[in-house]
Amino acid sequence: MKHGVLGSCLALTMMTGSWLQLNAQSDRWQQRVKYTMDVAMDAPANKLTGTQHLEYFNNSPDTLKKVFYHLYWNAFQPGSMMDVRSRDLGKIVLGKDKNGNPRRDWDARVQDRISKLKPDEIGYQKIISLKRDGKAQAFKVVETILEVPLDKPILPHSKAVFDMEFEAQVPVQIRRSGRNNSEGVDFSMAQWYPKMCEYDYEGWHPTPYIAREFYGVWGDYDVKIAIDKKYVLAGTGYLQNPNQIGYGYETPGAKVNRPAGNTLTWHFVAPNVHDFVWAADPDYKHITQKVDGFTAHFFYIENESTRESWPELAKLIPGAYKYIKAHYGAYPYQQYSFIQGGDGGMEYPMATLIMGNRNISALYNLALHEWMHTWYQGMLATNESLYPWMDEGFTTFGEDATYYNTVDSLKGKNPHEGSYNGYFALVNSPYEEPASTHADHFNSNYGYSLTAYSKGAVFLEQLGYVIGKDNRDAGLLRYYNEWRFKHPNVNDFIRVMEKQSGIQLDWYKQYFINSTKHIDYGIDSVYSKGSKTVVRLRRVGLFPMPVDFMVTDKKGNQVMHYIPMSLMFGEKPNEQPGVKRIVDPVWYWTNATYEVELDLPLSEIKELEIDPSQRLADVDRSNNKAVS
Repeated sequence: MKHGVLGSCLALTMMTGSWLQLNAQSDRWQQRVKYTMDVAMDAPANKLTGTQHLEYFNNSPDTLKKVFYHLYWNAFQPGSMMDVRSRDLGKIVLGKDKNGNPRRDWDARVQDRISKLKPDEIGYQKIISLKRDGKAQAFKVVETILEVPLDKPILPHSKAVFDMEFEAQVPVQIRRSGRNNSEGVDFSMAQWYPKMCEYDYEGWHPTPYIAREFYGVWGDYDVKIAIDKKYVLAGTGYLQNPNQIGYGYETPGAKVNRPAGNTLTWHFVAPNVHDFVWAADPDYKHITQKVDGFTAHFFYIENESTRESWPELAKLIPGAYKYIKAHYGAYPYQQYSFIQGGDGGMEYPMATLIMGNRNISALYNLALHEWMHTWYQGMLATNESLYPWMDEGFTTFGEDATYYNTVDSLKGKNPHEGSYNGYFALVNSPYEEPASTHADHFNSNYGYSLTAYSKGAVFLEQLGYVIGKDNRDAGLLRYYNEWRFKHPNVNDFIRVMEKQSGIQLDWYKQYFINSTKHIDYGIDSVYSKGSKTVVRLRRVGLFPMPVDFMVTDKKGNQVMHYIPMSLMFGEKPNEQPGVKRIVDPVWYWTNATYEVELDLPLSEIKELEIDPSQRLADVDRSNNKAVS
């Protein structure tokens, strides 16, 4: 990264206060932050101290009488909400594992581990002092939330400056953050600093940290981290002093001039992001890969497993990005880091923490999932507490599509079969709840996971069935261009797809997201009517949908009968130009049955099939086909 280019980026950020938001076409105000943090890390003690200078821009029309911060690491203490919640969900038994033991519903990474932490193993974030515009402020800590009633309000379209001193203890690795994880990484520094909560058109979002994911304010980060010289750091942002640091960051051919002493101060700058993550280990190997318009960085601890898989991962990223850019939009930053760390995989702006001791297939798949979050969590960034399916589900959809279209042995296969199977398993379980349920308030981890990941991905693939694949794909790019850096909600997404397709879709959101009604269509009966055949179709389930109905005669000729559903007020384009298509009158959603009259005697019909593409999330396909 050349300093001149970075300087231009930062200058644009500071001049506009919005940087890439200038390209967004939607009209929604956003709050803005500018963090300057100096941190000293005491690695042997697993503690850090820091100062935070925060410029907070109230771009809202509202007067703010208080502000809130997240103190995430306070969750890693016995008796915390995260601890209690995990142990309570662990009482749910989903069945038995392969060894006959109870399969509990808790997050396997958390379980009851928090309850067993000792004082030197817990996490905490303590506020030493807090000033607003130079004046000390009262504050109250409510576990993972810092509540700050202000001595004077922040007026609309004005700025407040907060200065904070804080200290923290890095918890034993349990969930996302922590020290000494199972793969030997010393520090995975996620959720490590007091972070201003988001305030948007719905008000404040001081969401306690009890397991799920995040929602943050976009802004600019200037972070300095002082740590023992032996550590290699990776994370969000652009390193400003690469020739003082080295470790693979230095300018090619430059001499590394580290300052005297036992510590190095790493200086990172990150423009227009909503979080900042870093990781540190003395054994990190750092390699890079040039990609279209940016540099990908890879940090891993070399061993028998990683020695070949991580360099191979680096080689696969340019091909993956070619597909991602074409289907979901361009990556707007100048670097991205894949970092071994964390507790599986977790996404952050410009970086991800992923467990790395796995074969190349599994590593590539995981890396794609976390990288796709850059689009739906990093840039579009819906409120993950309210719309987890719009992040995890859309990410899963993009990950699977990219994986299956860039691995030769998988090309031509259905990328989304696993998501459909996950959704059907959810339907057949007692744990299904509406996808509109707040992420923290699902009654089970099982229900949350299959709803957010599987059902969310099915939402997108089945949307292609409703409005046509080409409209869906064009709509995803349109969604990215109109709503990145704007925190879109479900209605924003639906409106984009309605404008793209000309089809009304509020019913689709209502049935698939806000309810647990299911799709089930079947062939009810077939009978002759002179030289013609009448096929009666039945809506068995309570979820109305348009129907693709394929008729194949005994000569192999095919005709697709397309039956729009009345609430659509439109029809999708013909997706199979080589197959004759007949658009039948609409099927009114109130009617349980519908009759199709075929200009073909019954004796000449070979096969009748509802939804031959199998994109309809039909919970019982056994009644979808009739064969003579």
